[in-house]
Amino acid sequence: MNRRDFLKVGAAGLATSVLNSAYVAGASDSKTYRAGLIGCGWYGKSDLCRLIQVAPVEVVSLCDPDQHVLEAAAGRISERQKSHKKPRLYGDYRQMLKEKDLDLVLVGTPDHWHSLIMIDAVESGADVYCQKPISRDVLEGEAMVAAARKNNRVVQIGTQRKSTPHLIQVKKEIIETGMLGKISHVDICCYEHMRANGNPPDSTPPEWFDYETWTGPAPKRPYDMLPHLRWWRTFNEYGNGIVGDMCVHMLDTVRWMLKLGYPTRISSRGGIYVQKEGKSNINDTQTALFEYPELNVVWEHRTWGNPADPDYGWSAIFYGEHGMLKASTMRADFIPERRGGKPIHFDCVYEREQFPEDVTEPQIELNAAPATRLHMKDWLHAVENRGRPVADVEEGHISTASCIMANISSQLGGRPLSYDSAKREVVGDAEATALLKRPFRAPYQHPADKYLNG
Repeated sequence: MNRRDFLKVGAAGLATSVLNSAYVAGASDSKTYRAGLIGCGWYGKSDLCRLIQVAPVEVVSLCDPDQHVLEAAAGRISERQKSHKKPRLYGDYRQMLKEKDLDLVLVGTPDHWHSLIMIDAVESGADVYCQKPISRDVLEGEAMVAAARKNNRVVQIGTQRKSTPHLIQVKKEIIETGMLGKISHVDICCYEHMRANGNPPDSTPPEWFDYETWTGPAPKRPYDMLPHLRWWRTFNEYGNGIVGDMCVHMLDTVRWMLKLGYPTRISSRGGIYVQKEGKSNINDTQTALFEYPELNVVWEHRTWGNPADPDYGWSAIFYGEHGMLKASTMRADFIPERRGGKPIHFDCVYEREQFPEDVTEPQIELNAAPATRLHMKDWLHAVENRGRPVADVEEGHISTASCIMANISSQLGGRPLSYDSAKREVVGDAEATALLKRPFRAPYQHPADKYLNG
């Protein structure tokens, strides 16, 4: 589509064409894929429901250490899938994978389980869709890439901004046409209040929740409440804070749009400056600098206060010599520098009419559903062709590792760090290199010991 046609069709029309493009061609109807989900909470169920909507799949197994969550997922999936069969249920994913009857495995667990489950799944012969961030430490991510390659499996990471219709438009019509001119600064941010905080008393896990299995390789904290949704994300034991949760999306988006690899240097400072009253140990305030040649990408988050621009509270803002581009999951705006230039607005694409079940699905992110469906189609297209999906595990690793490096810099007082991915070390910094691999709780073994050592 040329520029004149774009202006005539507009954002909504181009979004429709994106939805039907060859880039997101899904699997053929000639095969029904046998699928399983490990981690049946909020986003795991949502991902699986999006897959059911766009591909011929039979969900044959589900796994979760919470029996209530597991049963609820089984009920929803049996209602949604074509056969209406109830999947087999497991509390231990290793027993589920031993069946070796799955073509596809979706990983929707907390971050601290991603590496072990993804690696075991590809070793079982399945192709994998794994939620972001891919890992809790840098060497976990390196091992995940090595495992995917060694076992010749297709692994798509849930950084679905790359499949968000209006952001695909933005990349095509603003970035790739050079409308911004040279881009030498990008701000990325999250000012949403996503840091759960409180002081619930320690207690005994309910009989229907296997807290030992849920904790897995992470340090075992005293049980104080069900760690679903936001509570587990408030602790560094299980993830990488707001940087690992939200910056990874926006940094990945910038890298995709501008065709960037690893930053040359990363530095960060932050801490708990305001919300000191609860148990949460992740930073409530943090700034990170990701340096590229003649380009700085600057992250900032606050889990308190209000954003300067409420429309772009979680966003990427590109500054070019000819204008500015604001982009979020909900909208985008090109603002030309010169007077008389024509601004261009892009709206989020919804598909309520095409998928009316979206409207009544509990906890669904309606704005993200079209992106996740495209992401699933892209994954299965790569599965069919044994190619690399748009959010291949290696790309997910680069974005995740960069965010983890920012946290390591913050932990070390903000000093700049350069990661050498070939040597898997921080250049000239033994202290930072030692932090690339977190200890695993016995009897679990860090995957780097298997895939990177020897």
